[in-house]
Amino acid sequence: MTILWCDFETRSRCNLPERGVYNYAMDLSTEVLCMSYAFDDDEVQTWTPAQPFPEAVRQHKGQIRAHNAAFERLIFWYVLQIDYKLEQFYCTAAQARANCAPGSLEDVGRFSGASMRKDHRGKQLIRLLSIPQADGTFRDDADLMAEMVAYCESDVRAMRAISLAQRELSADELHDYHVNERINDRGVLLDKPLALAAVRYAETEAVEIQDIVRDVTEGVVTSVRSPKMRGWVLERVGPQALKLATVHKDGEAKLSIDKNVRANLLALAEESPDEVPAEVAEVIQCADDLWASSVAKFARAASLADEEDSRVRGAFVFAGGSATGRASSFGLQVHNFPRRCADDPALTREAMVRGHQIVPKFGKRVTDVLKGMLRPALHAAPGNVLVVADWAAIEARVTPWASNSKSGAAKLAIFAKGEDVYKHNAAATFRVSYDEVDKDQRQIGKVQELACGFAGGVGAFASMGRIYNVILTESESKRMVDAWRRANGWSVPYWSKLEHAYRAAMRNAGQEFTAGRTTYLFDGQHLWYALPSGRVLCYPFARFNDEGELTYAKASWKPAADAKEWPRARLWRGLACENITQAVANDLLRHSLRQLDAEGLGVVLHVHDEIVLEVPEADAERAAARLVEIMCQPPAWAKGLPLNAEVATMVRYGK
Repeated sequence: MTILWCDFETRSRCNLPERGVYNYAMDLSTEVLCMSYAFDDDEVQTWTPAQPFPEAVRQHKGQIRAHNAAFERLIFWYVLQIDYKLEQFYCTAAQARANCAPGSLEDVGRFSGASMRKDHRGKQLIRLLSIPQADGTFRDDADLMAEMVAYCESDVRAMRAISLAQRELSADELHDYHVNERINDRGVLLDKPLALAAVRYAETEAVEIQDIVRDVTEGVVTSVRSPKMRGWVLERVGPQALKLATVHKDGEAKLSIDKNVRANLLALAEESPDEVPAEVAEVIQCADDLWASSVAKFARAASLADEEDSRVRGAFVFAGGSATGRASSFGLQVHNFPRRCADDPALTREAMVRGHQIVPKFGKRVTDVLKGMLRPALHAAPGNVLVVADWAAIEARVTPWASNSKSGAAKLAIFAKGEDVYKHNAAATFRVSYDEVDKDQRQIGKVQELACGFAGGVGAFASMGRIYNVILTESESKRMVDAWRRANGWSVPYWSKLEHAYRAAMRNAGQEFTAGRTTYLFDGQHLWYALPSGRVLCYPFARFNDEGELTYAKASWKPAADAKEWPRARLWRGLACENITQAVANDLLRHSLRQLDAEGLGVVLHVHDEIVLEVPEADAERAAARLVEIMCQPPAWAKGLPLNAEVATMVRYGK
């Protein structure tokens, strides 16, 4: 099969970062400056619009490889009007991410050790030639254009070299990439009037918030974004609050005022005003409101929405999660949407669009209302509905299944019988019968399950407990952790086997070592692990450090400007367990999306353990039943894994 390698340089009056690749490609002002290309390992050539278009490219029936191939695909489709099939495209950025490397062409080369110095010339050329000048015209400079052609050609050479040096995408991975692109092309419908109304409310409140902070702090803090804010708050809280504000990073305790800390301090303020005085709580709340990402999400969604049909396209990044291959989201950022939704989205939406007072009727503060309307801002087209289904306790099921042990099978039997795993944890911990577990005990059982499954200890239990309002002493927390481990006899041996397997693989290059259902192999450079599905992932450039810890290059971390090598992370048994569980859960998602795509059921969103279809209202019942059937039927490689999914039908996206 002949491969066409290609890269475009373009110019447009459409702002690509703001409007997204779909709007950019469809904008009438968008035009190609040059296309550099090569067939197989031939020399790179360049076409410019002043020349006849190369017929060999126009008639190409084989694979087309490009970095972030959606851009080249859409330029071919909408600007050059060449209707290649979607299945012809192979994204080398997706290939890099599937191999646990960075997705950017610039970064993947540096990640591989080619050079730790960035070349900013490409970005400079784009600013000079691809973006209109202040008077709206484009710069016309033959010397700069010659430099742009050379830059484009070098990108094709770099892309080809990096792609050929990496593991190829498997047939299933390439198929899943195409499924993901069809979901991106379909898009999801945005209530644009609602999004724009949300932005207006936020802008008005932002001014009020800054005034409140200035007044409460008597002018000491003029902005919650000021570094002074953290110091002002932490100087005025009590010892328990300071304990809640202490976070551990790389084994070092630090005081923080991050999102989770703010939530904990606000909860403590209601119980203990002596710990967090009212005026301090007000400043914390102001910071929470002004930093609320929901405001930015509404503005971003509105700018990405198509002018004609208001659909937001291109939200999902295939294999965007390093070490697991899970999808991430770009632009719309649906993976970070708050789970809470407004009680009556339709009524709230009507009030917002009409500009009515929304506080306190729909929430205590404007930002509370906006957070609750992020999900409902995505909705079905007239005559359609959204069918939303998510797997129940997917990680709590996958982890013991992945251990492939008798005691793990006992845990799975709880799910197979449809019983409440949190109540089972509580019953074992408090030594009561399953039916005697009360509400508070069940809540502890929930925290145990969420905190302890990936080798979490007392710190993990305490952190998770704060989220669910379970505050225990250190000794009590340790008792809860120990009780969960006793009740889940598969856990500690499984974590130990994982650690033994990956460390043994590192010391015996070329040999396979299996723990549970996962197999490790070190090829002398990367530590690979094979999942039950057959998909492989790796910890790149793995090695032991001077302390005997196993470290690897972390693709999602960015190096400092003066760094001589890529930042490294530590692999430990809890992380290894978590990566396997999340990767297996992602394989289940991919399997389901593949089937839904084959049956023509219109997936518009997928978020970790959740799938959303948009279907005609008349087909909703059938689609919902089929969606649950697909999600609950494990693939052949997942035999013995009990699955369950809950489904709901709605007009606006919610929970």
